[in-house]
Amino acid sequence: MNAWLEIVSPGLGVSVQDAGRSGHRAIGVPLSGALDPTGLAAANLLAGNEAGAAGLEVLLAGPVLRAVDAPLRIALGGSLAGRLIPRDGPPRPVAAWSALTLQAGDTLHLVNAPGAGYLAVSGGLQVMPALGSRASYPRAGLGPPPLQAGQRLPCRQATDRAQPDLQADSLLHPDGPIRVIPGPQAGHFTPSALATFLSEPYRIGQQRDRMGIRLDGPPLAHSELGADIVSDGVAPGAIQVPADGRPILLLADCQTVGGYPKIATVIRADLPRIAHLQAGDSLRFAAVDARQAAAARADLASRLQAWQASIRPRGGLTDSAALLAANLAGAAVRGDEDPLQTQP
Repeated sequence: MNAWLEIVSPGLGVSVQDAGRSGHRAIGVPLSGALDPTGLAAANLLAGNEAGAAGLEVLLAGPVLRAVDAPLRIALGGSLAGRLIPRDGPPRPVAAWSALTLQAGDTLHLVNAPGAGYLAVSGGLQVMPALGSRASYPRAGLGPPPLQAGQRLPCRQATDRAQPDLQADSLLHPDGPIRVIPGPQAGHFTPSALATFLSEPYRIGQQRDRMGIRLDGPPLAHSELGADIVSDGVAPGAIQVPADGRPILLLADCQTVGGYPKIATVIRADLPRIAHLQAGDSLRFAAVDARQAAAARADLASRLQAWQASIRPRGGLTDSAALLAANLAGAAVRGDEDPLQTQP
């Protein structure tokens, strides 16, 4: 029997995302995918999936969801928690960083704290892929369209085997400056502009979406080379500076080329942190080199691997048999792999 996840209420800022649509930027197709790949990976691992399987990303108001026709195994990651209204029985809270089975007819009200939250379904959401990804990119009609009430997302039915509710520790991103690699158009800025960028605080502006964020703060002056370049490639994390001097930090749905000079690029290990900042939040930048960026990436993968040891049956000690019953053995990240390697 097929299982479905019905959208009772779509919430705000909710979309289907996975590890991203890699390999197509040369023909103008953005990467897309989760703004916080670590949060999505953790939810997927709790659900017994591969780290990059398709799930729901919640950026603002949480949706209301219902299991239809068959049981579903779900897990929550990032800033997402909720309230379960069973078909039979009293309502109960659902904690962040947890996994449980929804019976057919159960309704789940999701509540998102500030930041990106993720819901994973065992087996991944089985929406139709486009160009090798199930990530939603409505501007080009790729992936699922924006969610609407009454829409049903296909899923795999949960196993008939009894599975325990699971709980894990929070997987939090570290504090501190957002690390960047300066350039590549450093010559388009005055020496004082880079010094300002690396020493003064900036704030998340009101203009933001999955393409990028306007940063509020001291304007960055261009050199005599000006604020225009021959359009070249851009990637998530690039920080463009147009003529008004206000930086634009590009995110997962960003365009593939741009004509504004880039003062720096946020390293991949720190880009997920941006997904948890709200309008008005302050941030600072610190320069690193490529070697340090690679080390930070390896540290992020190691932290995700170590986090898996905290997964345990809810209300009890870690039980290997229970974890095997929850199908976590096959989903575990090994020490010799990068769990986020699907992100280019």
